[in-house]
Amino acid sequence: MLKSTNSDKVDLSMKLKTKKAAAKRFSFSATGKVKFGHAGRRHLLSKKSNVKMLGIRADGYMTDGDARHVRKCMPYGE
Repeated sequence: MLKSTNSDKVDLSMKLKTKKAAAKRFSFSATGKVKFGHAGRRHLLSKKSNVKMLGIRADGYMTDGDARHVRKCMPYGE
């Protein structure tokens, strides 16, 4: 049983959990933007042009509206 006195405060607030699905898919840049990898690099690659593959290779950055949802899922991400 936890006892608390005036001099010894015990913090019982709950920790926030990270959504693991979001943590595997997104990361944060040094400036705080949300980074993601593009889809479409797993199979059927022969029909995709080199220009398309170059665009898919680079990381993408989310817009502010979508990034708000990811930040809720990853409270300790930044």
